[in-house]
Amino acid sequence: MPPAPRPARGPARARLAIPVILALVVGFLTLAPALPAQAAETLLSQGRPATASSSENGAATEAALAVDGNTATRWSSAFADPQWLQVDLGSTQAISRIELNWEAAYASAFTVQTSANGTSWTNITPTTAGQAGVQSIAVTGSGRYVRMNGTSRATPYGYSLYEFKVFGGSDTSIPTSDTPDFGPNVKIFDSSTSAATIQSAVDAAFNSQLVSPTAQFGTQRYAFLFKPGTYGRVWANLGFYTSVAGLGLNPDDVTINGALNVDSGWNYGDTSNATQNFWRSAENLSVVPEGGTDRWAVSQAAPMRRVHIKGNLTLGPSNQDNGQGYSSGGYLADSKVDGSITSGSQQQWYTRDSSIGSWSGGVWNMVYSGVQGAPANAFPSPPHTTLASTPVTREKPYLYVDGAGKYRVFVPSLKRNSSGTSWPNSAGSSIPMSQFYVARPGDSAARINQALAQGLNLFFTPGTYSLSETIKVTRADTVVTGIGFPTLIPSGGVTALSVADVNGVKISGLTFDAGTTNSPTLMTVGTAGTHTDHAANPISIQDVFFRVGSSVQGKATTTLAVHSDDTIIDHIWAWRADHGGAATGWSVNTGDTGLLVNGDDVLATGLFVEHYQKYEVIWNGNRGKTIFFQNEKPYDVPNQAAWMNGSQNGYAAYKVADAVTDHEVWGAGSYAFFNANPAVKLDHAFEVPNRSGVKLRSLLTVSLGDVGTISNVVNNTGGAVPNPAGNTVPRNVVSYP
Repeated sequence: MPPAPRPARGPARARLAIPVILALVVGFLTLAPALPAQAAETLLSQGRPATASSSENGAATEAALAVDGNTATRWSSAFADPQWLQVDLGSTQAISRIELNWEAAYASAFTVQTSANGTSWTNITPTTAGQAGVQSIAVTGSGRYVRMNGTSRATPYGYSLYEFKVFGGSDTSIPTSDTPDFGPNVKIFDSSTSAATIQSAVDAAFNSQLVSPTAQFGTQRYAFLFKPGTYGRVWANLGFYTSVAGLGLNPDDVTINGALNVDSGWNYGDTSNATQNFWRSAENLSVVPEGGTDRWAVSQAAPMRRVHIKGNLTLGPSNQDNGQGYSSGGYLADSKVDGSITSGSQQQWYTRDSSIGSWSGGVWNMVYSGVQGAPANAFPSPPHTTLASTPVTREKPYLYVDGAGKYRVFVPSLKRNSSGTSWPNSAGSSIPMSQFYVARPGDSAARINQALAQGLNLFFTPGTYSLSETIKVTRADTVVTGIGFPTLIPSGGVTALSVADVNGVKISGLTFDAGTTNSPTLMTVGTAGTHTDHAANPISIQDVFFRVGSSVQGKATTTLAVHSDDTIIDHIWAWRADHGGAATGWSVNTGDTGLLVNGDDVLATGLFVEHYQKYEVIWNGNRGKTIFFQNEKPYDVPNQAAWMNGSQNGYAAYKVADAVTDHEVWGAGSYAFFNANPAVKLDHAFEVPNRSGVKLRSLLTVSLGDVGTISNVVNNTGGAVPNPAGNTVPRNVVSYP
């Protein structure tokens, strides 16, 4: 049967006889209930600039006919799917209702979308069926651009609209500035600031933590920022949730004489124990250390990036100098140490893309990739695993101040097979702060999402953020970063942050605390089941930390789920807390998995995942790579029956799915300390398919204090710990298979 004739262009043709119209009107007035009074709406779209994906006659101006207020004219598209029509409201507006006056050729499926910039779109309606005639849809949203996005036609012809009307309220755009207020928890110094003033500020922050046994899980957050210049003697002790950073374009633009000092001693006077020196950072400056050596005795979540140590660096607590001391894992990247690095009591450490004079020491697992001056690969004796380069890197974005006194964020470029520092003269792009929303504690997720919908990037200042809904990043190349350990806490079981499967999103400098209602995830990247090639511009996750149970009895099934291909995971610590009083316990702070990877070609450089109750890392994607992995199994397993994986004893720390054909690991350790019940056993720490493309190098297991058993290192290979060779002696596997 031939198609129906194409409706003629022009006014609607059907007319009801006048008597019929009068009868309908009388009937409506008689039967319809009185309508409640409503606030007056404002028509925002009439006469505004409009564009479309196509027009039937090829005229670019035809889109304007849908917003001219004349129902005798219309826009009609080409005979194809999909097609869209959009209107520019001139500024961001609150939107309450959409009215579409369809011709007979309507959309059988469409969505209404908004955008702050005309390129990244957010749906404010679900997929909706159109209808011939007038269709009114109540919506909640905001945006400068509003689009009808048709995905399916009801007729063989194009989409055809007499009128596209957008109703709403006033301008809701969020103001921004190139010289923003970073809030009271950020102290900014310049070279004219006296050394005494600076010392007083950093001492006050550090000393306030010494009088509180709960400071480790407190709400205090600090960032000390130094503008370009040279600073007199500053001895900066860094406590919990404290960041020190330079505001130059290069590290040598800021020189501090004195120290960036991290030691123990705060820990109930125990000067030998630095194993809880978490959540502090140094970035983008140079240090001339007093006495020639700077001390950075840290454990997890304490990155040092883009730092130039003009002397030596030691990584253990001061009491180690007398042959004692403990410290447990750190991260150094894009840095230069002119002299020697002494690792001392560090049980494990990862250094990436740096330049060092020399390195001495190592306990169990010291890993280097792209480090000029690194020791030779010799695992397990000494325990050094060395790669000449790092496969893919993109250094972390950082804040700086330009010559005009305005703040900007520098975003380094992607590099392949990199080694050495990225500075000076780093390749990359610079974004003015006027393109960022500067978030402060107390901001709601709705406010933050409004900023994202406006096309802004996000810059989180120090503090805690309670989120009743998910922060949704949907625009490619969005930068989301923070200083001073801003902490996102979901409520009601929501996911705190989701990133769409788009190119080039950069997430860095954030901490996530699980809320008291279980969240299925704390952060997701991409869409499950979707595989899009992002190799040229991958998503990156850097210095992002997750906690299940700390200050609160948090719960989360999985803390980080990565679905996007080619994602770079560069230094995360996913931690189900092993201490914290009433906030921890086998049935209190529950969490199955720290990291789930479904994306292909994902790279992890510096992966710390600890104490989860099932597989701590699950890797389902193909061609994944991990350079450095540190893990402790859960301490608090009550008994073997509570921790069975089918017929297996316990869950491996690192699980590569049976279907994976290609996967590589360098430098990976897993430790047991089953102090709640030393009789508990784990069959193996690493579980992988036996395929030639699955290659693991430099693996080890340790029973800390010989408390608890790991029967093998990987699958059925490696032997058991405790090791008969001696107390807390590891089992090592140089390569597998």
